Amino acid sequence: MENRFKAIIKTVGIADINFHALRHTFATRSIENGVDAKVLSELLGHASVKLTLDRYVHPSDWQKRKNINSLPGFKTKIEKSFSQ
Repeated sequence: MENRFKAIIKTVGIADINFHALRHTFATRSIENGVDAKVLSELLGHASVKLTLDRYVHPSDWQKRKNINSLPGFKTKIEKSFSQ
């Protein structure tokens, strides 16, 4: 599967990436878009949600800021620290 994937991305002009990295991207974007962690874990064929969240989900700085900014009283403090 990896060889076919490499041929496809080369043909369409996408930067070199390995197939497995797409699973990480899929997991991260799924969580960011509200997919339930248990559902995601089952979709990926993992035995546990812990495995999915610990190894496959990589929150971005944007996602971290978004979550912190949702807490009352934090938005102003966080925005000021990033603008310095």
